[in-house]
Amino acid sequence: MDIKDFNLPLLDEEAPPIMGRYSQQHTKVWSAKIASFDAYVFVTPEYNHATSAALKNAIDFLYHEWVNKAAGFVGYGGAAGVRAVENLRLIMGEMQVADVRAQVGLSLFTDFENFSVFKPAAQQEQSVNVMLDQVIAWGGALKTLREKQA
Repeated sequence: MDIKDFNLPLLDEEAPPIMGRYSQQHTKVWSAKIASFDAYVFVTPEYNHATSAALKNAIDFLYHEWVNKAAGFVGYGGAAGVRAVENLRLIMGEMQVADVRAQVGLSLFTDFENFSVFKPAAQQEQSVNVMLDQVIAWGGALKTLREKQA
């Protein structure tokens, strides 16, 4: 899933997301999609030591849809996106999302040809598998908590 497909403008709801009173159709569609998942893998570039504004905006549209779910991260950039992932971990903590320890860091220098064509190094497959195993485990475990609260 690509957030670009949801065409979210800069946050334009009248009420804060924690209220859950969405007036815009794009927010309602985004809410339904995010609510349908038990866990997420965020893929983020690193811009100025943080995640992208587009991803932050998409996260900020919602609140309850994120709560008590799991997340893993793939960051990419000159420093393998590690600072963007650290930024996302802080955001996810506020959203009550349990982020897993394993993460994937992709370097523009070694995992991309000409800084644009994705050609990951062989060891990245193991990193992805470890992270996905943790996300699946935590996503399943937190489902029990969400069901108790429902």
